Amino acid sequence: MERKRISSGTEWESKVGYSRAVQASSQVHVSGTTATDDDGDIVGKGDAYEQMKKALQNVKEALQKTDASIEDVVRTRIFVTDIDEWEAIGEAHSEVFRDVRPATSMVEVDRLIGPELLVEIEAIATIPE
Repeated sequence: MERKRISSGTEWESKVGYSRAVQASSQVHVSGTTATDDDGDIVGKGDAYEQMKKALQNVKEALQKTDASIEDVVRTRIFVTDIDEWEAIGEAHSEVFRDVRPATSMVEVDRLIGPELLVEIEAIATIPE
């Protein structure tokens, strides 16, 4: 099976040994994605809605580097540091996935890799072989 690896170029990928996304046959898996810009700076500090919007934009860009798109997403997993922010996070998710409606989970965690990060999202897409 051939695998296509997508890199965002962040320092974390080489340190931890992972790819931003991996396309294998008809599946594309996007790793946990946060609200960071091209320089690695956090976007939307203190604002879960803005962080979710940026994280979703990063997911979309990773998918575009494979043969997939947002419309191909069948599953998302959302990790949040404050579940009380679920409505704002859910609103941002809905703005992107309103018509796609993938299976999803939203889970509160103690913390993410950076103390200012409030949201992290994973995605799985399926595409024709």
